[in-house]
Amino acid sequence: MDTPARLPDAVAEETLDPAGWEQTRALSHRIVDDAIDYLRDVRQRPVWQPMPAAVRASYEAPLPRRPTALADVYRALEERLMPYAMGNIHPRFWSWYMGAGNFTGALGEFLAAVQGSNLGGGNHAAAAMDQQVVGWCKQMVGFPATAGGTLESGGSMANLVGLTVARNVKAGIDVREEGMAALPRPLRFYGSDQLHSCHRKAVEALGLGNKGLRRIPTDAGFRIDIEALRQAIREDRAAGWQPACVIGTAGTVNTGAIDDLEGLARVAQEEGLWFHVDGCIGALIAMAPRHAHLVAGLARADSVALDPHKLLHAPFEAGCALVRDAEAHHRAFAVTPEYLETSPRGLAAAPWLHEYGLQTTRAFRALKIWMALMEHGSDKFGRLIDQNIEQARYLAGLIEAEPLLELAAPTTITIVCFRFRPPGLDGEALKALNTEIMLRLQEEGTAALSDTTINGEHCLRVAVNNHRTRRDDLDLLVRETVRLGREIAAAGAG
Repeated sequence: MDTPARLPDAVAEETLDPAGWEQTRALSHRIVDDAIDYLRDVRQRPVWQPMPAAVRASYEAPLPRRPTALADVYRALEERLMPYAMGNIHPRFWSWYMGAGNFTGALGEFLAAVQGSNLGGGNHAAAAMDQQVVGWCKQMVGFPATAGGTLESGGSMANLVGLTVARNVKAGIDVREEGMAALPRPLRFYGSDQLHSCHRKAVEALGLGNKGLRRIPTDAGFRIDIEALRQAIREDRAAGWQPACVIGTAGTVNTGAIDDLEGLARVAQEEGLWFHVDGCIGALIAMAPRHAHLVAGLARADSVALDPHKLLHAPFEAGCALVRDAEAHHRAFAVTPEYLETSPRGLAAAPWLHEYGLQTTRAFRALKIWMALMEHGSDKFGRLIDQNIEQARYLAGLIEAEPLLELAAPTTITIVCFRFRPPGLDGEALKALNTEIMLRLQEEGTAALSDTTINGEHCLRVAVNNHRTRRDDLDLLVRETVRLGREIAAAGAG
């Protein structure tokens, strides 16, 4: 008779909780103190600085197999991470179009992680707060309370949500069941030639292909040409396309131009098209008391994408998609397997929020937005938007007053495009000079700005979307740009 195998001795069960809670408490207090100092003293640091070779090499270390004391882990972050940030919390960070964060939002992000809820849905407070914040976003842009909405990672996903609903509603078939191959005619979406690149990704992901997105020319202010849009719709119908959706932009990424949203709403209504607005840069201007008129017509959209991590300065990530027809929104994404059905009581006795987007597992993004809005009130965020718009116009005035600088595009909201232009310099030489100015401003830690091409001409781009920016920061930018431009031009001439 075989002898039964001897069971192994019991091993100690493990956890990820701290072995010593009081030591962890002390270190955590220190981390919070350091974080407050980090934000308080942000002006004393360079906007950006390159990582030394040794720091960069540290990020090539192999997988750690053995534990490291938490205090040593934090020490490594102090030395290798915190000094080498992207810089977007700094008052002179104006690259691309981001937000500057806020400390209350950072606390919200921490508490959301501690609370640990999965926002796929369920009957719990975090899910209720998520829907409350979505409701607040509807109020900010003038959407009805009955509209659908979902928090997303950012503008790219929020736009994808809106365009997915547009495709499904306008396909004329059950595209979820039958697929794009069953369409009697290919769908065509429309947007200006200043449209953000995320829309190309979206239409490709939706099966329309890049050719399914027709770019419409813009006017002198970089707004979509309404008559050219009408002509394109007529041409496409005659050529066998099915016009389905027009995408308006409330704040283009290059210049901040805002399309005639009222005019686009009329075209969409007359032609039977879905009207989507990419409002990631400018939709929340609807909150600004002195400039809300710039986005008139926004509330007539069928869907809107916006970014609380931009004009509300929520810590990344925080986007939002709003869809006027809540049922159409739900139909576009809902899948209900047996393990995610609702129940009459208990944890599953609430809507499943994952049925309004692509993610089943969803982060608790609402808390950082909720806390900051509760602390400051939405009126203050509206005033900050006005403040940034007026600061951008102040900068445009400084540029116009400086003979060695020139504006490259009209300043509509908070984006200023300009170049240093000494006499007798054009083309590639002028581009090289301005690129070098941009890089030296970054490397010297003075300011972070980006560059772009407008009407075939290279220029520098300043996006004043920063609640810490002051007018004297913009004075400094102009002085340093002129100084560097003269130095670089003189060295080149020599």
